[in-house]
Amino acid sequence: MVDIKELNERIKNESGFVDTITNEMNRVIVGQKHMINSLLTGLLTGGHILLEGVPGLAKTLAITSLSKIINAKFNRIQFTPDLLPADLIGTMIYSHKSEEFLTKKGPVFANFVLADEINRSPAKVQSALLEAMQEKQVTIGETTYKLEEPFLVLATQNPIEQEGTYPLPEAQVDRFMLKVIIDYPKKSEEQLIIRQNIAKEFPEVNSMLGTEDIIRAKNLVKEVYLDEKIEKYIVDIVFASRNPEDYGLAEYKNLISFGASPRAGINMAMAAKAYAFIQHRGAVFPEDIRAVCKDVMRHRIGLTYEAEAENITSENIITGILNTVEVP
Repeated sequence: MVDIKELNERIKNESGFVDTITNEMNRVIVGQKHMINSLLTGLLTGGHILLEGVPGLAKTLAITSLSKIINAKFNRIQFTPDLLPADLIGTMIYSHKSEEFLTKKGPVFANFVLADEINRSPAKVQSALLEAMQEKQVTIGETTYKLEEPFLVLATQNPIEQEGTYPLPEAQVDRFMLKVIIDYPKKSEEQLIIRQNIAKEFPEVNSMLGTEDIIRAKNLVKEVYLDEKIEKYIVDIVFASRNPEDYGLAEYKNLISFGASPRAGINMAMAAKAYAFIQHRGAVFPEDIRAVCKDVMRHRIGLTYEAEAENITSENIITGILNTVEVP
């Protein structure tokens, strides 16, 4: 049996650094609390994030700030149609001096990798990055290199400009733990953003932690208690996207072309544990599942032409599922 009281106390004491990171991030990023929480969720679980939002919403600033706070190595890769897999993972180059081939590692060898506009590059480049994400290793020539921990990929997509892009196939999108939609800031936030950017000096974040602190925290997140009833709740949500008629949602049958994969359930459990940890709790509650569900599921449900004709989104379907599936 798990001593929930003791676990709660330990998590409360050990998760204090989350507030340190959040406070530092808030010095440079106005609003965008959901994006910051999503980054922390990815960081604490080793899950990768697909961010969708128009340009100028502090996506790059968020991940560069996070890498500075935890003193980690950061690389940004601008995806373009002429990018090659070797530009990403590295290649073998011949040295005239030593008369042998040497390995030149690519920008994927970092703790944080920002894949900017990932849908601008062809499939062979996307798959090279997605292999590194899944296997946490890269093969150059005949040698396989392990990627450093923590390793987090933040990929961005521009939702308004789809001409000349290569949309990520469903099987590849499924490898992202979360798909986060970022919206415009509020009026008061936008005013503060303008004020901050025209000031004499733009605020800087400080290095407060090390990568070893994050690795220790990742092991702690795994200890967060997930009750069997919560596990069944996750399974019901996932199965409702596959067989909606079994859950009194027969009207969704012709709207869903395919339901969420088993990765959805795994990632929902992991993300909920991280969310509870961020809230300084040692156990997962149903509201934690509801908080992470849309980000975990929205890119894992396929819609039929009928759904698109009726302007029904995957979010509408997830909301219907959450409103119908019985909460433990």
